[in-house]
Amino acid sequence: MKHTLLLILCFMLISTASALWAQTVQETAPVDTPAVRTTPESAAAETSVSPLPDKSQESASSVQVPKEPANSNYGWKPEIIGRLNLAQNAFDNWSQGGEDSLSWQVTLHGKCANDQANYNWSNAGKLAFGQIKAGAGEMKKSVDEINLESVFNYKLKIPINPFLAVKGETQFTTGYAYTNNAKLAVSNFMDPVYLTESLGAGYSQGKFLRTRLGLAAKQTITNQYPHPYADNPNTPAIEKIKYEYGLESVTDLSLKFSDILTFTSKLEIFSNLKATDQIDVRWDNLFTASLSKYLNVAFNMQWFYDKDISPLRQIRKTLTLGLIYTFI
Repeated sequence: MKHTLLLILCFMLISTASALWAQTVQETAPVDTPAVRTTPESAAAETSVSPLPDKSQESASSVQVPKEPANSNYGWKPEIIGRLNLAQNAFDNWSQGGEDSLSWQVTLHGKCANDQANYNWSNAGKLAFGQIKAGAGEMKKSVDEINLESVFNYKLKIPINPFLAVKGETQFTTGYAYTNNAKLAVSNFMDPVYLTESLGAGYSQGKFLRTRLGLAAKQTITNQYPHPYADNPNTPAIEKIKYEYGLESVTDLSLKFSDILTFTSKLEIFSNLKATDQIDVRWDNLFTASLSKYLNVAFNMQWFYDKDISPLRQIRKTLTLGLIYTFI
């Protein structure tokens, strides 16, 4: 797990450093000035007495046409925000009862977008991991998520523009199902891993709203845990890779109610066009209230449905008070 974290963090840092380096080189690149070649005729002309310039010509030549300033909004815009949340309860001879508990969670949100006049290339990632311990029990995972996405939009000077997107999802460590004082491993790093490629049209309204819809191909790749992620129970063979084709819709919403209160929401829908109960849905909502520069309260609710994993919808809610730090 440590090597995996280091590799992912190094990848994000290298990508961010490359974007910053490219932006710095672009801003500090010297302007090439063509060399003036001196000939005997030009030297003689320079040493000769030139007639007094006409005032009308002088005034006309002194008028300079202002250059159009470069758009400062173009170029790479990196952003990395980290959150750390801790909670502990400890009891000693407490007559009202209670149980010791400890929980922690680390979340890292990263963005690196290159916006130009004709295109926009946006890369985003979310890394989250946390554990919880109650009483004399062992530490258990409370959150484990790796989510990376890259979207390329070509601008047509109209509200609707074509896009090409690639997305990957997996987790850091082994996941267990706990039943009757026993635990059973059900997943692991890159097992399963979900890959989705999509092509279609998207619409954006500034930074407030972005939505896209297109044809999509989805692959679910497993190794030791093909069931229930990739295996088809209706066939005698055990499939470790599942291919699905259909439509995908992704909508991002970002609201800022005040300087301290924000809300972000991301709704992802994938349909294989076979049945309505086979539509996969992932809905991630985050309310954030900043108490100070480094302290905030966050409420995260995730709504998830995938019939292949469970016939019932899944909900996870997290309310945290912790530290927040903007690296870039």
